[in-house]
Amino acid sequence: MERSAHETAPFQYKDFISTIEGFEDRYRSDIDPHHYFGFPLETALAVERSLLSPNDKSVAYFSMEFGIAPSIYNSFRLTRPMSAKNQFYTHEVFSNYWLCDYLFKVHTDRLLDIPIYGGGLGVLAGDAIKSSADLGYSVVGIGILWNKGYFKQNFWYKHGQVPEELTWDPSTYPGLIPLKNIVTIETKEGFVHLRLWKYYVYSYDLKRACPIILLDSNLPQNQPAFQKLTDQLYRSDDVWWKIYQRMILGIGGAKALESLGYSIDRYHLNEGHAAFALVEKYVHAPDKNLFKAQQDAFAYTCHTPVAAGHDRFSIYDITRILKDEYVYAACVLGKESEYSDQINLTYMCLNCCEKVNAVALKHGEITRLQFPHFASKIQSITNGVHMHTWLSDSFRDLFDKYASTLGDWRMQPENLKRVLDLKSSLPFREDIFEAHQENKRGLVEVLKRWGLKDDVLTIGWARRIAGYKRPALIFHDVKRLVRIAHEIGPLQIVLAGKAHPNDDIGAAHVEEILDHIDQLNEHRKVIKVLILENYDTYFGKLLTSSVDIWLNNPLPPFEASGTSGMKAILNGVIQVTTLDGWVVEAAEDDIGWIFGYHHKGSDIGHEMNLRLREDSSALYDVLDVAAKLYYRTNHQGFVDLQSPWIDKMIHCVGRSAFFNTQRMMQEYNEKMWNL
Repeated sequence: MERSAHETAPFQYKDFISTIEGFEDRYRSDIDPHHYFGFPLETALAVERSLLSPNDKSVAYFSMEFGIAPSIYNSFRLTRPMSAKNQFYTHEVFSNYWLCDYLFKVHTDRLLDIPIYGGGLGVLAGDAIKSSADLGYSVVGIGILWNKGYFKQNFWYKHGQVPEELTWDPSTYPGLIPLKNIVTIETKEGFVHLRLWKYYVYSYDLKRACPIILLDSNLPQNQPAFQKLTDQLYRSDDVWWKIYQRMILGIGGAKALESLGYSIDRYHLNEGHAAFALVEKYVHAPDKNLFKAQQDAFAYTCHTPVAAGHDRFSIYDITRILKDEYVYAACVLGKESEYSDQINLTYMCLNCCEKVNAVALKHGEITRLQFPHFASKIQSITNGVHMHTWLSDSFRDLFDKYASTLGDWRMQPENLKRVLDLKSSLPFREDIFEAHQENKRGLVEVLKRWGLKDDVLTIGWARRIAGYKRPALIFHDVKRLVRIAHEIGPLQIVLAGKAHPNDDIGAAHVEEILDHIDQLNEHRKVIKVLILENYDTYFGKLLTSSVDIWLNNPLPPFEASGTSGMKAILNGVIQVTTLDGWVVEAAEDDIGWIFGYHHKGSDIGHEMNLRLREDSSALYDVLDVAAKLYYRTNHQGFVDLQSPWIDKMIHCVGRSAFFNTQRMMQEYNEKMWNL
């Protein structure tokens, strides 16, 4: 593409608005020469100039989902009316206090999160883009505009999780703009036309930004079946949907970058969903024999050791859809062996991407065992969380109060390890416990109808519901749980999470949890248990910052990383966890209690061997110890400031200095991008 015009005439306001579809009719009041939905427009213009310039090194970060969390971080302003579809819905609560469930609901007066994510993978991708903006990296995200989101979750007695179609309105969502650019993918079933949308992710100080480009097939020029391709995230009831959705991300994403004129040096594939970007580049390589040199521009992050996370498609199914040159390319790049009848997208990424990473040290070990042929290229870059999104207000104020020790912790999250220097300070110990109690009172207020109390030990468990995460482990022996509550002190347990609509095992776990909650009705004076509908970033931040104990009990070694616990330690919330994922790297740091099975050796085991009996017994042993310490620490209004409980809270914050996406993105740059 000709770039001399961009080099001689910097990208300006008039160039910016000329790219927006329907600017005069819909966006003139939100975008002016100085402001972009209330934020500085020059920030967006600067990153556009960088992405367009062949002299600046830039990265395209492909991800099937992005959890941007505008309801809790950097919310854009809208001067015109917003559709009611973009305002968050009312939440049902399922608890062991039936009358409250019947009479009350949780109301949150806030913006609906842009619903283009399903869980931790998407939230991690959103955090990665935010930290790229904080660091001033020239990065563009490539994703899909999911017109029906993931799904809206409902809980029904005796039915478990009942999915419902979600509806929202992209045209009135603050900060989201449609572009005039339309890219086209030719298939054997016809042309798929894709509108490009853009959303800017600003840095915490609004001085830098990174755009996310989203592809949308909901266009009148598409045949009806193609219009629905970008409706629901992870629709998997038919292989046809999966192939098309991955084709849109990979092939469509690569075409989108060309359409926008962006000069890209690195293509980072966040999971194998975007592997068809490699196919697109191969098809259009002038010399196929030199394609190996192009592979140097590709990096790949593998996020899971679980079998369901690795896409395999039969060549027959791909042949029905893709043009012949694309089928040939997929076979060249993605067949595990000469006689294989499948294309393996994970293998394609491992085979073709010059740089590959797992998402924790333990996950790197497991990934090298799973893919020994590629072991030499698999490195580990441990995940993190975006501090400015997940840090609660009370802990932000706490860190500011002790800025003489912590320094510029906003730009340098690694400074948080200095809280260990304050460990012997009684005023700091009092302040950190009070900051936590302030957060806990916020949770109590949101759930006030259910009678939660801020002096009762509160346990949180919230994440994607899947078999290997063992969501019902704490209820495996209800009698023992009740005995702890009677003999040591009352318990409050708050859960949340979604199972994929087609995951029968996950749905069965939801139903099991609801059954256990139902059975605990007679014990509600000593144990209150609640599960919240529609777990999202708002509830993620609320829970990870306000409970006393964050429960993390996946079956080792099948949790690649996990990030909810990282959000919790940032806010001083103590961990009760199995030894898996990121926790392996914090096992010696006294951030709580570790229990259960420890994986060792080269035999990974099987994710269906859940070890429920032995690990639940170990969990109850730990909860017994933790409950005794909590009630010695916080007893009838008296707080023991010398308690080891507060030591653990301080250690949690100190360890969070490492588990953040600013450090993660710096490692990506040093080890994979070389910007």
